[in-house]
Amino acid sequence: MHARRVPRCPWATTEPAVAYHDEEWGVPVHDDRMLFEFLILEGAQAGLSWITILKKRENYRKAFDGFRAEKIARYGPRDVKRLLSDAGIVRNRLKIAATIQNAKAFLAVRKEMESFDTYLWSFIGGKPIQNRWQNMADVPARTAESDAMSRDLVRRGFKFVGSTICYALMQATGMVNDHLVTCPRHVELGGAPGRK
Repeated sequence: MHARRVPRCPWATTEPAVAYHDEEWGVPVHDDRMLFEFLILEGAQAGLSWITILKKRENYRKAFDGFRAEKIARYGPRDVKRLLSDAGIVRNRLKIAATIQNAKAFLAVRKEMESFDTYLWSFIGGKPIQNRWQNMADVPARTAESDAMSRDLVRRGFKFVGSTICYALMQATGMVNDHLVTCPRHVELGGAPGRK
């Protein structure tokens, strides 16, 4: 299945990155639970490689009740202790506390707005930004949109939501199409065909 995708973006060379690149990265996500999952995973990645988090993703889903914010928001000291002893996730007290706090903030946003989806996508006008990057070096780490998203998330009490994390979230959930123009996924996800 993956053979026809060459030349894919150069960061996707081994599994599970190849499957993630070919099937998920850059595909627009409008499901609140999935958006919350990506928000938490991108925050967990801070200071680590994305492949580390990808390899632990199933463990995260088990450890954090399938990323159901309603459950996570009610976590107490016993849950924190359980998570700190779970070798399947990144055992960082600040990141675990941030996940619980983010679940509460997520529920508050959902109560205030139509959905978390509507809220997040409002930062880019509701439809994916189609970029046309030739090289990985061209792809930014943050943009004005991710700066605005980060500022507003922080204002609402979210943690581990700096602009770089927000931009990675935007890339992962298809708010921006950052597949290189040479990658078949660029056009598959709505980008204009690139020059060969």
